[in-house]
Amino acid sequence: MLVKELQAKQGNVDINLDVHEIGQPREFQKFGKSGRVATASASDETGTKINLTLWNEDIDKVKAGDKIHLVNGYVNEWQGELQLTTGRMGKLEVVGKADIAEKKTVYTNAPPADAEEPVNVDEEDVEGI
Repeated sequence: MLVKELQAKQGNVDINLDVHEIGQPREFQKFGKSGRVATASASDETGTKINLTLWNEDIDKVKAGDKIHLVNGYVNEWQGELQLTTGRMGKLEVVGKADIAEKKTVYTNAPPADAEEPVNVDEEDVEGI
């Protein structure tokens, strides 16, 4: 299954994902019990991203850079965006390391190491650029 095939309120989701990053866990109280939840960013083999909700022990189980297999997951919608979760009946398993090769752009004012000596340019030379 692929992320682009997922729809809100869909259950029985079986998918492999690469985890990119995991947000700070938050604690909550519900029905007199405490728990933890964190939102992770993940993508499928096509690179399509989705938010992944991690609950309690799954937060400690998964690290950024892991490849996971989610079985019997559930898709819900939060603030107009789809989110994938294990729900009550799902299971999340770490199956290896992700194939993440994200390109990051680094901005700098320094010239490249192999650049030639700087060339002085008059303001008249750059008019109209």
